[in-house]
Amino acid sequence: MNRLTTLLTQRLRRDWLQLTLWIGGTMALAFAGLSGAANTYGTEQERTALLATVMANPVILLFRGLPSGPGEQAFIVFLLMPFLVMMAAFMSSFLAVRHTRGDEEAGRLELVAATRAGRAVPTVATVVHGVLANVLLGILVAAAFLAGGSPAEGSWLAGFTAACGGLTFLGVALLAAQLMRTSRGANSLAVWVLVVSFFVAGIGNAAGTPSDDLTHMESSWLTWLSPFGWAENTRAFDENLWWPALLCLAAFVVFAGAALALQTVRDLGASIVPERRGRAAARPALSSTTALVTRLASGSTIGWMAGAFFAGALSTSLGSVVNEMGSDNPAVADMLKALSAEADLEQAVVVVFFTMVGLLAACAGVQTVARARQEEAHGTAEPVLATPVERVRWLADFVVIGFIAIVLTCAAAFLGAWAGAAGLDNGADLTSDAFVAAWGQVVAASVFLVLTAVVFTIAPRWTIPLGWTLVTAAIVFGLFGPLLGLPEWVTNLSPFSVAPVPSGNEVDLRGLWWLLLAVAVGAAASFTLMRRRELASAG
Repeated sequence: MNRLTTLLTQRLRRDWLQLTLWIGGTMALAFAGLSGAANTYGTEQERTALLATVMANPVILLFRGLPSGPGEQAFIVFLLMPFLVMMAAFMSSFLAVRHTRGDEEAGRLELVAATRAGRAVPTVATVVHGVLANVLLGILVAAAFLAGGSPAEGSWLAGFTAACGGLTFLGVALLAAQLMRTSRGANSLAVWVLVVSFFVAGIGNAAGTPSDDLTHMESSWLTWLSPFGWAENTRAFDENLWWPALLCLAAFVVFAGAALALQTVRDLGASIVPERRGRAAARPALSSTTALVTRLASGSTIGWMAGAFFAGALSTSLGSVVNEMGSDNPAVADMLKALSAEADLEQAVVVVFFTMVGLLAACAGVQTVARARQEEAHGTAEPVLATPVERVRWLADFVVIGFIAIVLTCAAAFLGAWAGAAGLDNGADLTSDAFVAAWGQVVAASVFLVLTAVVFTIAPRWTIPLGWTLVTAAIVFGLFGPLLGLPEWVTNLSPFSVAPVPSGNEVDLRGLWWLLLAVAVGAAASFTLMRRRELASAG
C-alpha cells in the first residue's frame, strides 16, 4: 500500500496542472452552457421548434447528442453531453498513455519495476489516478448544473455519465498502451477509437426513430455500440436512466483488466502488436532531416486531411438544406448567424464547417511540432543533432512541415467543398466562399503551430499538454462562445473567430493582420530561443 501511495502521489504532483486545465475546462463548459442556452433558447417554443428541425435533418445529430425533450436542462444535455464526455475521454486517454507506455519508452518504468513495486503496481497507480481524476470531473460537472438551479437527480446523473465516459476511454488507452510499441502509436489508437465512437453514436442517432411530437429520438441499434451512445441514452433531466452509464463502467473494467492481463505476458519494452520491420538501409529520399520529419508526420497528416475532406463536403452540400430549415425555423438561422456572424445562411454554414476544418488543421500542426518534443524526450534527436545539423534547422523542419500539414488539411477541405457543391445552382459561389474560408483558417491554425514551437523552446515538458490545451480552449471560445453567451471580446481571443471569412461578395479580413503578426513573431521567437537552449531530458 505504501508503494501504491508513493506512486500515486508522484502522478498527482506531475499532472496537477494538466488535470486542473482539463477538469476546470469541462466544468466551465457545463456552467457556460447553462447560461448560454438559456439566453439563446429561452422559451420552450424555441427549443421545440429547433428539435423538430433536427428531426427533419438528422445529419445535425452527427455533432450533437440525443434529443430528449424540450425541457431547458434536457435541451442543454442534448447540446453538450457528447462534448463533456469527449473532454473527459481526452483527459483520460492522455493520462493513461503518459504513465504507462510513455514511462516505459522513457526508461522510468524499468527503474520502478526494478524495485519492490514491480511492474503491476505502477499500472494500478495509473488506474487509481485516472479514476480519481474522473470522479472529481464528474462531481464538478454535477456542481455546475446544481449551481445553475438544475434538479439534483439529473445534475448528478449528468456528472456521473461524464465521469463514466471518461473511465471507458481510460480503459481503452490502457489497453492501447499494451498493444502498441510507442506512446505515439498508443495515443493515435486511443484517439481514433474515440473519434470513430463519436461518429458511430451520431450516425446511430441520425438513423433513429423520432417521436410523434418531434421532441424525442429513439436511437438505433448502432448507437449502442458506442460509449457516447451509452452516455447519451442516460437522458439526464428527462427519464434519468442510470443503467446505460453502468455499461461505460463495465467496459472500463473489461479494458483495464485486459490491459493488466496483457502486461503479464509481454516483455518490458515489447508490445502485443509487433513493430513493423524497417529497411536495412534508408532510401535516398530520407537523407535529410526535412525528409525524416516528413516521414514522421505523413501518417497523421493523412488522417487529418480525411476528416477535413468530409467536413468540407458537408459545408457546401448541406447549405441548401439548412437554408430551407432556417426559413422554417428562425432559431436555426439565429444560431448559425451567431456562430459565423454571417447574414447569408449558406455562407454561414460554410464558415461554421470551416471553423471545424481550422481545428483539424491546427491539430495537424500542433501534432507535428509535438513530435519534436517526442524525438527529444526519446533520445532520437540527439544522434541527429550530433551531425552538422543545427538546432534551429532541426526545429525549422518541424515548423515548416507542420505548416505544410496545415495547408494540405485545408486544401483537402476545399476539395471536399468543391465536390459537395458540384451540381448545385450556386455551386461556384459556394466554392469561392470555401476557398476564402480555407485560406483564412490556414492563418488561424498557423498561430497554434508557432505557439507550440515557442512553448517547446521555453518549457519543453509542457509542449504537448499546453499545445493541445490551447487548441481546445480556442475551439470552445470560437465555435461555442456565441452559443454559450460569452462576451464578444472573449470569443475573439480565439484565432478561429477572427480568421478571414467570406461576407457577401467581399472578404471580411477581420483580424488577418494581427494573426499574421502573431505567426511572424512566434516563428522568429521560437527560432531565436532554440539557438540558445540545450536538449532537454524527458519529463
